[in-house]
Amino acid sequence: MQIYLARNNQQAGPYTLEQLNQMLASQQVLLTDLIWHQGMTEWKALGELTHGQFVYQPQGYVPPTQLHQEVQNPSYQNSTIQKVTVNKAASSSELASIGSRILAKVIDLLLWLPAFALPSFFFNHDQQGQLLALQHNLQAADTSNQMTQLQKELFTLIPMEAWAAMALYIFIMLVVQAIMIAKSGQSIGKKLARIKIVDANNNGPVSLFRAFTLRSVLFIFLTALLFPFINIFDFAFGLHKKRQTLHDKLAKTIVIKN
Repeated sequence: MQIYLARNNQQAGPYTLEQLNQMLASQQVLLTDLIWHQGMTEWKALGELTHGQFVYQPQGYVPPTQLHQEVQNPSYQNSTIQKVTVNKAASSSELASIGSRILAKVIDLLLWLPAFALPSFFFNHDQQGQLLALQHNLQAADTSNQMTQLQKELFTLIPMEAWAAMALYIFIMLVVQAIMIAKSGQSIGKKLARIKIVDANNNGPVSLFRAFTLRSVLFIFLTALLFPFINIFDFAFGLHKKRQTLHDKLAKTIVIKN
């Protein structure tokens, strides 16, 4: 098997699988480097194929019985390296449409609604009556002071068990979304919309901090505080040719079709 690597628009190789794994172990090759070998239809980030591990084991590959080749250091500065435009990976990866991104965002937001519905399961008959009265009064309130006072009464009406259930649901949702994004660059909404998050420079995998903490957690709080203005402002950035929203630019990511 002849394996080719590329970094910063420069190509190196060919290497054998054994050489590649030795260079991975010594960190001469990075998981963000692009890789191509026979049987692949496009360049891909090495970390995407190894699932974040420092060993590559292609399915169905049978290693040779003897190997007498000296491992070369792919410094990407050697005179034997050919400069190539590795925009194959970028060009073969189609940017996700604004519509599919909005769909994914709506699905992810809808998944938070059960957290706000949970308190209703903890109300007894009398509390349900009080809740309906408070909701009616909130709709009829004509001053901010009245609304603030009624909201305080509403919060005190919710039992502690309901607050605990809400917190547990939110925690579980955050963990599930974090695991999915770390594994495939896809939240639940993005998986259903068939799009995923990748690095803006090389279309490779993105760290959990960038893909989840910066893109998701931070904007969950901003959405809660500034809805819907932050969402409109955020997606206005997506009208650019690279379709990078504000949280994409912050995390240096793009969203492509899966």
